[in-house]
Amino acid sequence: MTLLIIIIVLAIIFDYINGFHDAANSIATVVSTKVLTPTQAVIWAAFFNFVAYFIAKHIIGGFGIANTVAKTVDLSSIASPSHVIIAGLVAAITWNLITWWLGIPSSSSHTLIGGFAGAAIAGGGLKAVHLDTVGIIALFIVVAPLIGMIGGNIITIITLHAMKKVKPGKADRWFKGLQLISSALLSIGHGLNDSQKVMGIIAAALIANQGIPDLPHWMAMSDMSEMHDWIPLVCFSAIAIGTMSGGWKIMKTMGNRITKITPVEGFCAQTAGSITLFISEMLHIPVSTTHVITGSIMGVGAVKRLSAVRWGVTKDLLVAWIITIPVSALMAGFVYWILTLVF
Repeated sequence: MTLLIIIIVLAIIFDYINGFHDAANSIATVVSTKVLTPTQAVIWAAFFNFVAYFIAKHIIGGFGIANTVAKTVDLSSIASPSHVIIAGLVAAITWNLITWWLGIPSSSSHTLIGGFAGAAIAGGGLKAVHLDTVGIIALFIVVAPLIGMIGGNIITIITLHAMKKVKPGKADRWFKGLQLISSALLSIGHGLNDSQKVMGIIAAALIANQGIPDLPHWMAMSDMSEMHDWIPLVCFSAIAIGTMSGGWKIMKTMGNRITKITPVEGFCAQTAGSITLFISEMLHIPVSTTHVITGSIMGVGAVKRLSAVRWGVTKDLLVAWIITIPVSALMAGFVYWILTLVF
């Protein structure tokens, strides 16, 4: 029972950190183009992070990404499933804080998946991990930003063609308003995608620990179809509160270091990013909001000319993306080893 409480608390902490770590994804372009102040932007993004709960619950009608994350690991084959989940969460939180401190927009999603899988391998070997599921998630490290990049490129070309007879000053005014809509859509996509990952972790922990005596009703769960309402409410709330806490170091990278952004380009990047996130939601594949919006910004910047994108910066980001899963996995394996010695 105590370990379950620890898991829930750690999961909520991770979700909160995910919020401020990934806040830059939703607000970087609206702040860099001076559509909103940083404070206004985080409140705007946080509100739509939480609105995503009602969309998932009442419009989409389910939490498919949470189900995918919960099935990443076969906890029934592991002697100490709670230790595995705790180790995975501790590793994910640690790596998220390190990358936030360094201002690297790495993936909170892949940090969590890597930590969860790494701890499971340490506790039960490769057979404890559903490698096909992890493989698809890892594949989207490349696919998701590529979709965002292509989408950003196409949407920008179409938009610029449609606006070619409009004076630049008037176009900027129009698209500053439209950026509010595109950033709201991106924040909804962020909430839908990232909140569900922690939901999947909490649900997996509750399902794996049904044998605990006198388990309270609000923890009783034998299948993903029995998801308690408090789980999504807490997760969507935590990520929204985390978003309100900012993430200014990463915002500098996302806002201007990759390429200079105008209101038109900001709108195009956010629209491409939100479409990509909605596609991943329909496919029930957890992707990185960070990867998606970075790819979209690169695609938008490349329309001007390839040299408009600072490829040196993107190379550094790509390295961070590639090492996230293995580093998180190794850290989680080490934490699991420590836990087995202590408990």
